[in-house]
Amino acid sequence: MKTSYLFLAAGFEEIEALTPIDVLRRAGIPVKTVSITESLQVTGAHGITVKADVLFDNTLFDHPEWIIFPGGLPGADNLYDFAPLHGVIDNQLRSDHGKIAAICASPAVLLGQLGVLQGHKATCYPGFEEKMKGAEAIAAPVVTDGKFVTGNGPANSLIWALEIVRQTLGDAKAREVGAGMLHYDEAPVDYNFG
Repeated sequence: MKTSYLFLAAGFEEIEALTPIDVLRRAGIPVKTVSITESLQVTGAHGITVKADVLFDNTLFDHPEWIIFPGGLPGADNLYDFAPLHGVIDNQLRSDHGKIAAICASPAVLLGQLGVLQGHKATCYPGFEEKMKGAEAIAAPVVTDGKFVTGNGPANSLIWALEIVRQTLGDAKAREVGAGMLHYDEAPVDYNFG
């Protein structure tokens, strides 16, 4: 299995970055974090600093399994403004097997503004739908269509990450990893704490 890469820009949404790293590694999917800044240390939208595995400029992206984009602002804007990343996305789209995952603002601000979601179903953070040029916006926590797995926001980071696992290793592995984290998708959720 090829390595996957998760891209970190200043102002990234921390839970949307750390959750897929954790979940993919639990599933045995090799994943590296990539700083698009000049430093391995990247600070997220809520002041949490993460040390990336590699710098963008020092990395060859040789047919990755996944390229993964957390959202957050200004993180998604910074991803979009980093022109060298556009080439990585283009190469992934042309790859026979490569897949792309994005969540929150990134499906709209990054992928949508690049026009790569045209003709696909996708979700994003509510209010950003008009930036998903040519995509069919779906109001759902996670949407999978072709090479794309998109998520709508921080609260759904876990099910978005588990969908990446499902698309890579199948339903049984995704359920195994989710169960190990005490996530049972068939059980009703009761948020009544009173």
